[in-house]
Amino acid sequence: MARKPFDIRNIDRRILFTLIFVAVVWPLLQPMSLPIDISPPVQTLYDAIEAIPPGSIVMLGADYSPDTMPELQPMVDTFIRHAFERDLRIVVACLWPASPPLVETAMGPLAEEYGKEYGTDYVNLGYMAGGIVTLLGMGASIPNTYPSDYGGTPVGEIPLMREVQNFDDIAFVMEVSAGTPGTREWVQQVQGRYSVSLGSGTTAVGAPNFYPYVQSGQLTGLLGGLKGAAEYETLVGCPGDATKGMDAQSVVHALVVAFILLGNVVYLLSLRSKRAAATGE
Repeated sequence: MARKPFDIRNIDRRILFTLIFVAVVWPLLQPMSLPIDISPPVQTLYDAIEAIPPGSIVMLGADYSPDTMPELQPMVDTFIRHAFERDLRIVVACLWPASPPLVETAMGPLAEEYGKEYGTDYVNLGYMAGGIVTLLGMGASIPNTYPSDYGGTPVGEIPLMREVQNFDDIAFVMEVSAGTPGTREWVQQVQGRYSVSLGSGTTAVGAPNFYPYVQSGQLTGLLGGLKGAAEYETLVGCPGDATKGMDAQSVVHALVVAFILLGNVVYLLSLRSKRAAATGE
């Protein structure tokens, strides 16, 4: 009697869920350092920051919330690390109320790691409501738009801010955004109006809207989603959460492809068995 062909539909779905769980968790706990190709928008962003003279002042525009942290927080972390390695001084300005504490969680440990001092090497101006109005206000006077920092200290008492009046004093702006106000407003209201060198990091779903800005030269470069963050980590030489996430994503994709191939093989074998039964072979 012929053995009944194996039917993948009889597999307990809990086994599949367990395999997916292992495929996600394993690379996060044991990074695999799978190869990551560097895309041109990420390379040009990295090169632009590398070309900034040490001691220059750069701005980090952080406009995101906790729900987009898996994609955007690695970009913020890596930009801060990159700037500190290049001996650049950072001014943080936020148009989203949830952003200042998210930046603070990264800034403090990295400043300690690189021996940077608050008020001299970096400052977090915190959140200011207004969106486009705030951006235009910074074009006229950043100290007047942000009269105090995130902790409430008047900017006149902060040494770094005594060197900053408007965008003429900012060598580069890195805008990490999850929506509006964000990258689009920075391009439309700041980049063209004040000739600011502007780079951006966005969620994967939002990135296609901004690649035309890279092609037109309005954006120096663009980090798109987790992959863009992982590419940036690779260039800076500090594989982190984005690189681990890409490892997990790659393993899961490979597992899903394996499931699809197995399903098709089983399907073809079942067809062969049915034809054999029908012809009496």
